[in-house]
Amino acid sequence: MNHSMHTADRATHLKVVVAGLIAGIAIVTTALTVHLTYPDLNVQKPTTVTVHQPHPNQVLTRIAQR
Repeated sequence: MNHSMHTADRATHLKVVVAGLIAGIAIVTTALTVHLTYPDLNVQKPTTVTVHQPHPNQVLTRIAQR
C-alpha cells in the first residue's frame, strides 16, 4: 500500500473509496435506526425561552409615566 495519495495505485484508491462508502452507509444506517426507534425525538422542535420576566415595580413605573 502506498502512503501517498499522489502515487496511489488503483488498489489503494479502491480501498479508500470502499472505506468511505462503508463509513457513509454506517452513518446513514445509524441515523435511520435512531430516527425510526425514537420518532418523538425531534431536535428541531420550537422551544419557548423567556428572556425577560417583568417585575411588578416596572409595571407601576409605566403606569406613572402615562
